[in-house]
Amino acid sequence: MTEAASVYGEALYALAKDENKSDLMLAQLKTLDKCFADEPDFLRLMSAPNISKIERKEILDTCFKGKTDVYLLNFLKILMEKGYIRQFSGCVQVFCERYNEDHGIMPVSVVTAMPMTDSQKEKLAAKLAGITGKQIELTNTIDPACIGGVRLDYDGKRVDDTIIHRLDAVSSMLKNTIL
Repeated sequence: MTEAASVYGEALYALAKDENKSDLMLAQLKTLDKCFADEPDFLRLMSAPNISKIERKEILDTCFKGKTDVYLLNFLKILMEKGYIRQFSGCVQVFCERYNEDHGIMPVSVVTAMPMTDSQKEKLAAKLAGITGKQIELTNTIDPACIGGVRLDYDGKRVDDTIIHRLDAVSSMLKNTIL
């Protein structure tokens, strides 16, 4: 993440918090971030030097006026004017991090070989909430290569209890055993 994304994301969060719009802004930011990821040509268009800034502002107005919060639309215009529109995803990431800090939310990435059931997700979230004291936001990713078990990534930590990890540990131990 760039310094620009950090500065602009922090500023947007501060504004949203001051205006009591952080929940609304978070939902809209996540939606836009997904849309921009699905259609990267839009951000290229918004940073194209052969299109005037006035025309690019008109494009933003046409696409988002009345459909997004006015602060978010103005934020997009500022990013476009300053040449940082391609940093939008980083700004969203910073916004989400600040939002999660202020609301006691901990995002947790769960990697499994098969999709987790809703019951399994609820139990895991409850257990992690009890350990951390925070509200848990689970994201389940499927990776058949882990064979079985669970790998958790949260708060800069990794807990790996997958079968492939255990097999790698046994393999390493056998390689280092002196006979």
